[in-house]
Amino acid sequence: MFRFTTTLLLWTAAISALAQAPPDLTKVKENLIGLERMWNQAQVGRDSAAIAALVGDHFVNTEYDGEVSNRGKFLADFADPKFKPSLMNIQNVEVEMYGTTAIVTGDYHTKGTYGGKLYEHFGRFTDTWVQEDGKWLCVASHTSLKKQN
Repeated sequence: MFRFTTTLLLWTAAISALAQAPPDLTKVKENLIGLERMWNQAQVGRDSAAIAALVGDHFVNTEYDGEVSNRGKFLADFADPKFKPSLMNIQNVEVEMYGTTAIVTGDYHTKGTYGGKLYEHFGRFTDTWVQEDGKWLCVASHTSLKKQN
């Protein structure tokens, strides 16, 4: 009986450990890259509700020109009818995990018009994502322009 109880306890501990195993990091990273791409699609499609669902309540955005905005200003700028992006593309995306925090970096290319004036930017981005209640939210974003030769 002792042997059966010991075996049962060991199996229970093993199953419990498996149930608490960390998620597959490859899948988590793929999910975060997917969220970044959804962000880009939402920008081009001007889907402010989708963008709002991706950013945390205390989101901070730092633009390539040094402008810093909180969540409210970022969403208001995004909804500005003068802002008409036609392309938002990312590549060379990397994800570094730190528990329930992820740093996503990569290259971006964006173009469109603002107030009828054409723009086109090539740069780098760094986004900080945190997992809250099982959902990934971007809490900080930073962009910088690449030097053009």
